[in-house]
Amino acid sequence: MAKTGSPWWAPHRHADRRPALASRGLIKKAFRAHFEADGFTEVECGALAVSPGNEAHLAGFATEAIAPDSSRRTLYLHTSPEFAAKKLLAAGETRIFDFARVFRNRETVTPLHVPEFTMLEWYRAREPYAAVVADSLDLVRLAAATTGLQTFSYRDRSCDPKAEAEWLTVGEAFQRYAGVDLLATLDGAGQGNRESLAAAARTAGHAVADNDNWADIFSKIIVTIEGKLGQGRPTVLCEYPRCEAALARASAHDPRVSERFELYVCGVELANGFGELTDPVEQRARFEAEMAEMERVYGERYPIDEDFLAALAQMPDASGVALGFDRLVMLATGSRSVADVLWTPAP
Repeated sequence: MAKTGSPWWAPHRHADRRPALASRGLIKKAFRAHFEADGFTEVECGALAVSPGNEAHLAGFATEAIAPDSSRRTLYLHTSPEFAAKKLLAAGETRIFDFARVFRNRETVTPLHVPEFTMLEWYRAREPYAAVVADSLDLVRLAAATTGLQTFSYRDRSCDPKAEAEWLTVGEAFQRYAGVDLLATLDGAGQGNRESLAAAARTAGHAVADNDNWADIFSKIIVTIEGKLGQGRPTVLCEYPRCEAALARASAHDPRVSERFELYVCGVELANGFGELTDPVEQRARFEAEMAEMERVYGERYPIDEDFLAALAQMPDASGVALGFDRLVMLATGSRSVADVLWTPAP
């Protein structure tokens, strides 16, 4: 047994961790074979970007690029390969995947969060949103088959990774687990009414601060819901409000919600996927709104990748998913923390 306080590179600790690390390699190999058999091309998106992403609560690591003439410009380590991957779709690629190293600042290290991790991201051009949801469930089953683990568990929750998934809309989840009619707080374009949600939340017994906006209240409630999802069987949580899906297109059957889903297993969020928004005008407006919120909360904002918006105008309809590879390996190996399945854990 590893001694408390021993570094991860101590030989006895590494020996304890190595079986899970070996399984990580086997899962990655199985995933590659799975995608390649389905006609996907593996790509390698660069980590340096002019913008790390434009979501209000997603923080990037900044660095400086120094030219031979000593001029300097700010670049960022990407929080996702999404912008680069979509440029590849605009260039003509149709099915792509990337085991990307990604970086997120302002993150507390926890059993599920580290500042540098592996995101498996993939896209299907001209294919429906349902196809990438099916991909996500296939990968959960494939990870279990690779390690032979019949039941995934995390803390006091368990899940059969092979069981048929539960499909649950965000509106249904708020009604069932929080006692709040979320859709009643949205206007016809999917924008939230703060006073309406605050009143419904308080009536249902949720704490609401005077300075909480609609998104703050939404976030506080959904955090209380997440731990209840993916118990017994995986949960596909879908139809996020449009105002909570900055990169997803609106649902064809209800413009208040979007083609965005998250996949939960044992209360752990594993994947976040979209039917991708391809309208550069709407995308710019969403980015500007997100950056205004970031400036309000954190006092900073990130530049918008103009090259990305130009590519978006040429990008075909597509669907894509970002999956937390380390989290899935953690569950598939019966590990307690993502640090147990990282070859070199966070400093």
